[in-house]
Amino acid sequence: MIVILKNNITPKEKDKIINVLEDRGFIIKEIKGQQDTVLGAVGMAQMDLREIEVLPGVASVIPISKPYKLASRELKKEDTIVTVGRNKVKIGGNRVVIIAGPCAVESREQIMEIAASVREAGAVILRGGAFKPRTSPYSFQGLGEEGLKYLREAGDTYTMPVCTEVVSPRDVEMMTKYIDMFQIGARNMQNFELLKEVGKTGMPVLLKRGMSATIEEWLMAAEYLMANGTDQIVLCERGIRTYEKATRNTLDCSAIPVVQKLTHLPVIGDPSHATGIRDLVSPMALALVASGAHGIAVEVHNHPEKALSDGPQSLFPQQFEKLVRDVQTLCPVVGKSLETRPRIIPKNITDDSANAATILTGERVVAFQGERGAFSELATRRAFGEDVKVLPLPTFRSCFEAVQTGNAEYAVLPVENTLGGTIYDNLDLLQTHPGITVVGEQQVRVIHNLIVNPGTRFEDIRRVYSHPQGLAQCKEFLEKYLPDVQQVPFFDTAGSVSYIKKEKEMDSAAIAGAPAAAYNEMEILREGIETNPKNYTRFYIITREEHAESFKKGIQSNTASVLFTLNDEPGALSRILDVLSSRKHNMSKLESRPIQGRPWEYSFFVEIWFDDEEYAHETFRMLSKVAAQFRVLGVYRRNH
Repeated sequence: MIVILKNNITPKEKDKIINVLEDRGFIIKEIKGQQDTVLGAVGMAQMDLREIEVLPGVASVIPISKPYKLASRELKKEDTIVTVGRNKVKIGGNRVVIIAGPCAVESREQIMEIAASVREAGAVILRGGAFKPRTSPYSFQGLGEEGLKYLREAGDTYTMPVCTEVVSPRDVEMMTKYIDMFQIGARNMQNFELLKEVGKTGMPVLLKRGMSATIEEWLMAAEYLMANGTDQIVLCERGIRTYEKATRNTLDCSAIPVVQKLTHLPVIGDPSHATGIRDLVSPMALALVASGAHGIAVEVHNHPEKALSDGPQSLFPQQFEKLVRDVQTLCPVVGKSLETRPRIIPKNITDDSANAATILTGERVVAFQGERGAFSELATRRAFGEDVKVLPLPTFRSCFEAVQTGNAEYAVLPVENTLGGTIYDNLDLLQTHPGITVVGEQQVRVIHNLIVNPGTRFEDIRRVYSHPQGLAQCKEFLEKYLPDVQQVPFFDTAGSVSYIKKEKEMDSAAIAGAPAAAYNEMEILREGIETNPKNYTRFYIITREEHAESFKKGIQSNTASVLFTLNDEPGALSRILDVLSSRKHNMSKLESRPIQGRPWEYSFFVEIWFDDEEYAHETFRMLSKVAAQFRVLGVYRRNH
């Protein structure tokens, strides 16, 4: 049964409810969701639901109709996010993870070489079998504990959690010393004694679907794991046995959306075992992602023609690299982002770049778009202090990627200018990077200056470089004082300063901020040349979701940025606005944006003001019920 608790329940009342249920023989699991806090009570006991409904603090009691209770979406509406290893790789939600490695660990040299290649290509979890259940007793059965040691060494060397198959209950305790995630293979999906032992560890589990298992049987196997102690379970569709003999198995892509409706657990796919044919692995991997899978597990071998197990279905490293690029391209179309990790930097690196600092020393690094001295750098230093390590990057997309991969902990990006309006590129990038959230903002007054090489006189100027907006915002000054000079559009205001310095153009000027002049040791001929002095740019501070709370610690939020899509029916937008109006929320921004890869479909971006964050989260729950899709992009402090 599901016991929905009242919002104002006291700890004493909740303890009494739990004690009553446990006394009746129920196993209790508390789940705090976005909409409600519930107690899941499962077991063989029978009782009248009205005995629970009358207890203080109980809002309602709902029986669970599915035979799998803990795994059912009836119990938990929100998706479970599984976290694997010390590196905290997350599986579920809006992420797509890639697990890769050989079918079997054959030697230390083999697993180290493959780990290096798949890590560089984009895999975030390393797989490799140490115990191999084989159809033939004469086939290679794996290296056992020796293979686990090699796998662990490879995972540590290349900063990847490791996943391997367990085949015997007696090996479970020993394996916990070496691995981050158990794999239950198709042949063992209904080995219930093994499921019980693995469940007791509380560790993450990759549960493969049995060769002839129904979806309900698959979820019942997950229930065994959950009932014995772990809720960190990833389901894996790996093909089922049918009459078709053209492939090793039949990949059931339809199972992905079906399972996602039935359970809150994440589900991935294994195209290698499903097809058994190397050339079919990549197209089927893309089909899995397109059907909504939270990831793929792929077999990769450096010399598949010599592999001791499953060589014909193992990708060459170069094939795997192309597959990762294809998956990354597909992710935004299905509303997901690829789970990534920082690239490996050799430990003997001498470069003092920001990339090296963040990975090797753990120093906070903040990315921004543009060159040193840009207004974005000014906003960055106002937010994080003058001593912060900065990472200037050429594009907004590269800033998002730096945050996503861990090369930067934060990025500071413009979202709106009082004269130029919304910077749509960054709204769109927020939409296609679900793992990134907004945690703060900065406002900077844009003061433009006429900057030259030392020694250049005003009358020497023949060309003026700047970003097109910089030129437009200084139009009156240029028409009045430099009417005959050539105006040269440049990709970046600060970049225009460094360009005329590098080229030693003594007859040129650049329009940019004072920090760009100071950084490049250039001279300011005229200050404040912008036409409209009320020129401000607002910047978002973004980071990965796991860093959000540490940034906002002690800061009282009053603004939320949200994104939603609507059902295609009359009055859909009106119902959203009615919720905001009835809850007395002020909207400071409402924009519609095309959804990438879905022609003529649009999402809506809204900024909402609030006084009480708990009240705002209740509003979010209400909005999620009337929108087709709803997502909070960030909750942060804004100076209204």
